[in-house]
Amino acid sequence: MEELGPRVRVRTVRPLGGFTVLVGFENGTQREIDLEPYLHGPIFEEIRNNPSVFSAMKIEAGTIAWDNGADIDPDVLYYKLRPAWMEDAETDHAQSSNHRFGIHG
Repeated sequence: MEELGPRVRVRTVRPLGGFTVLVGFENGTQREIDLEPYLHGPIFEEIRNNPSVFSAMKIEAGTIAWDNGADIDPDVLYYKLRPAWMEDAETDHAQSSNHRFGIHG
């Protein structure tokens, strides 16, 4: 696994349109980030489907969060890591392919 730099926290977040937001990190870095790939799973369903709920995001303990308890790890955003659901899907696919081809780990 690749080693990451120092942990970062979100200081500000502002919706720009669609699922894109302007994120300000505590170290002074600002980035426009499309959150759509991170809004996966049942906890994000209402956030994905209701623009006013999406826009009601807040900063909680240095992370982007919503009232329903959903949040997004700021390190994932800052270091441009793949969302956990993508990693899980690739692992499941690789295990399925390995099994299909007789490869066992």
